[in-house]
Amino acid sequence: MKPDDSSYLGTPVPNWVPPVAPVGVPLTGQYAALEKLDANRHAGSLYRAYEGSDAVWDYMPYGPFSSVDFYQSWMLEAVLDPETLFYAIRNLETGRWEGVASYLRISTQNGSVEVGHINYSPALQRTRAATEAMYMMMDWAFAKGYRRYEWKCNALNMRSRRAAQRLGFSFEGVFRQATVVKGRNRDTAWFAIIDSEWPALKTAFETWLAPSNFDASGNQIQRLGDLTQVVRVASDPDL
Repeated sequence: MKPDDSSYLGTPVPNWVPPVAPVGVPLTGQYAALEKLDANRHAGSLYRAYEGSDAVWDYMPYGPFSSVDFYQSWMLEAVLDPETLFYAIRNLETGRWEGVASYLRISTQNGSVEVGHINYSPALQRTRAATEAMYMMMDWAFAKGYRRYEWKCNALNMRSRRAAQRLGFSFEGVFRQATVVKGRNRDTAWFAIIDSEWPALKTAFETWLAPSNFDASGNQIQRLGDLTQVVRVASDPDL
C-alpha cells in the first residue's frame, strides 16, 4: 500500500447528495396501485381482505385484530410514526385493497431505506400485483438516489426469506436475539439490494412483469427468481 493510499478507509462517495425522504406519492403500475395508507379510507377494505386468515399476522409485531374498529385504531396510530411511511396496495385486477407495505428505518443521510410491514392478504399473495408493488417501491427509492434498500424478517419466516431472494435481495446474515416480539425471541435475517445492482434487477422485473411473460391462463413463462439469481451476490444458505 502506498503511503498516500487511503482506500483502507473506505471507497470515496464523491458529490454525495442525500435523497429526499418518502412522502407517499401514489405509485401506479400495470397490476397494482399504491396509495399512502389512510385509516378512514383503507381500514375497512383491508380488514375484510385479512378476515379469517389469522396466519398472515404470525410474524408481525401486531395483530390479528378482533374487529375492524381495533384494526382502524391501530392504523390511526401507526401512520403517525414519523420514521415509517405506510402504503395500501390495490390489486388492479380485482379492484380491491388487498395488502400493506411500508418504507421504514429511513436514513436519508446514509441513503438507506428498508421495506417492511409487508402484509399481503391471501387474495394478493402470488399475484403479479404483489410483485409489482415491491418493484415500484424499489424503483422509487433508487430513482431518488438511495444507495441501499433493505429487507429484514424473522429468521424463522422461511416464506419471507424465499421472497427476498426471489426479488433479488442478497443475504447478509442473521442477527441473533435481535428483538423480542409478542413475548418470543426473534433472530433477524438481513437482506439488501444496493444501487449498483438495481439496473440489472430493474431489467429483470420489467422482463418478468411484461404481458408477454404470461400465457393465456396467466401462468408465468420465465420465473422472476431465475432472472434475479444472476444479480444476487449472496444466497441464503438455509434455503
